[in-house]
Amino acid sequence: MNQSIKNVVLVHGAFADGSGWEPVATLLMKDGYKVSVVQHPETSYAADQKYTKAAIDAMDGPVVLVGHSYGGSVITEAGNHPKVKALVYIAAFALDEGESCASIEAALPQASKAFKADSNGNWWIEPEHFVDDFAADISKEKAKFMAISQIPISTDAFTHKVTNPAWKTKPTGYMVATKDRAINPEQERMMAKRAKAKTVEVSASHVAYISHPKEAANLIKEMAAAA
Repeated sequence: MNQSIKNVVLVHGAFADGSGWEPVATLLMKDGYKVSVVQHPETSYAADQKYTKAAIDAMDGPVVLVGHSYGGSVITEAGNHPKVKALVYIAAFALDEGESCASIEAALPQASKAFKADSNGNWWIEPEHFVDDFAADISKEKAKFMAISQIPISTDAFTHKVTNPAWKTKPTGYMVATKDRAINPEQERMMAKRAKAKTVEVSASHVAYISHPKEAANLIKEMAAAA
């Protein structure tokens, strides 16, 4: 396959880890892309930036940087890396200057009420609501395992305000999940529109990258070719 960009870096969102990207990564690698999946800890925004930039640095050429959910906040800043030539948001926070994930959720709340803080400054999804509110369109067995293996997100990561959005200067794609209960789909559409993103919509829960890997991979490939 001929494409201008052959490197893709995938950034997971809150409450998840990089393993959910396996179906997308498999499709991309079949088409000749080199893929790196970031395993950032969600302990702080600075730490997540560090892990993501290290993955970009390790690539041997230009990169398409992809984020899901909170991973969108991460790529919004990390996307300023000179190797990054295009951004793709999958049901993700494409934040503007001065915004945080928390401010987007407060402006137009998500359907789920299952996000809870603990005494250590971390946020979780209540396991009994995880399937319906986060991963309703994948197998219940997989969703239940994601619930018990979830990675909490720190308050610092969730409330960190972006200062320099990379989507203002780089080609951007966005996948809207129309049945998302973790980010309001209307907020997803708003963020995609203001980023002037190549936008696709899928009838999916928040984990659209798991339930619709083909559509996610196709959007990434389109942005690789366009950039």
